[in-house]
Amino acid sequence: MLTLLVALPILAFIGILLGAPARLTAIATCGINLLLGLASVFSWEMDFWSFSLPVLEKPALHLSFGYVDGMSVVMVLLSVIVALAAVLSGKAPAGNEKLYYGSSLLIAAGAIGAFAAKDLFFFYAFHEMALIPTFLMIGILGRGDRRGIAWKITIYLGLGSLVLLAGLVWLAAQTGSFDIQEMIANKSQIDPASQKGIAALLLIGFGTLVSLFPFHSWAAPAYASAPAPTAMLHAGVLKKFGLYGMLRIAIPLVPEGLQMWLTPLLVLLIGNILWIGLITISQKRLDTLLGNSSVMHMGYIFLALAALIAVPTNTLAAPAAIVLMFAHGISIALLFGLADRIERSTGSLDLSDMGGLAKSAPGMAFLFGIAAMASIGLPGLANFSGEVLVFLSAFQNYNPANGLDPVQIACILAIWGVVISAVYMLRAYRNIFQGPVVKSTANAADLTLADHIPAVLLIIALLAVGCYPNLLLNLLK
Repeated sequence: MLTLLVALPILAFIGILLGAPARLTAIATCGINLLLGLASVFSWEMDFWSFSLPVLEKPALHLSFGYVDGMSVVMVLLSVIVALAAVLSGKAPAGNEKLYYGSSLLIAAGAIGAFAAKDLFFFYAFHEMALIPTFLMIGILGRGDRRGIAWKITIYLGLGSLVLLAGLVWLAAQTGSFDIQEMIANKSQIDPASQKGIAALLLIGFGTLVSLFPFHSWAAPAYASAPAPTAMLHAGVLKKFGLYGMLRIAIPLVPEGLQMWLTPLLVLLIGNILWIGLITISQKRLDTLLGNSSVMHMGYIFLALAALIAVPTNTLAAPAAIVLMFAHGISIALLFGLADRIERSTGSLDLSDMGGLAKSAPGMAFLFGIAAMASIGLPGLANFSGEVLVFLSAFQNYNPANGLDPVQIACILAIWGVVISAVYMLRAYRNIFQGPVVKSTANAADLTLADHIPAVLLIIALLAVGCYPNLLLNLLK
């Protein structure tokens, strides 16, 4: 059954190339995948979700999918929710419907395949597959200097992927397997002297894909240039591949090696939160503001990973990271989807061209307000649950007699990021929706019923996890 979640978008993409109606096919496919994803939440431990097909005997490669644990379930659930919202959002340029919807389906298939893969080769391969339509969508259908930006992210993510591949191959060579669970079982075979080098490769490789400071400069321009579905799927889902890889592969296999890089990691994640946060405040356009905001919030998730690296027995750190990954994925997808609708209504995303949009588009103002509050971390929304868990995980092992350790000092500094988030998000909301009406907003159209559907879908997810985080936490026990 899990294979169907990966195969359906690929088959639908082929169908679109052969002449099937692009938008209808994409919506129907993602709708079926959402139903399957929701069903898997209640039955993920059953055998029918697993699949394995031998591809190569030596080295042994298997096209195998399965829910190893609740983390896989949460990430697949995030993927199917955002995928449906993405194909429902945005508007395909005339004559490019096949590229627009077909690429969105391939990105979704790549993300689901990576999160569900049990073999290291296909874990990596599905992510790389998803990057190809991402580059095409930006280079062909993006805005601004789309070709230059497409080349920039190709170079950045290509180099990051090569570094990551070196680390993964090194791990596979030492454990003697490509099966992820078997690799973890054989981790005692990893040479202790190699752990530091492997950990460095994985941290740089995964970190580049996640936009860890200072390997982040590709992300904000890419999201600002990308069509709405691409920005929603990459920032909301595909970028979580690196964080998922840290939790699934790096931390279980080379924990001692990562501990040697703990202090540099803490410095870098503070760079994400504070330095990129200050850069976000200075942005003049909504799309670049949201792009930098996405980069900034990766620092909080890395803080939870750092807490787990520092103390492997920390029981809060991994659930905190996973809940915040889900929450950020939903909220940033919602923000990018609404930003696209604002641009189509007003013709601009420049904050200086905005004002008073709430008068002509109250529905848009209400939904964007919820998305903004989620990004800030308002109680009752999923981001709040994730951020609180992250801060608690940093202090789970606090002992007053020993004073503050480096993770706790980093956490105290990171809390200032909450203030920074409030500054740039409330400023953006004020500039767009409040104040006197200007020319671009005087006759702006409000959201239609069709526009409400993807936004409401994402808001329901934010409210459900925000009000009852055990919906996810119970899967992570």
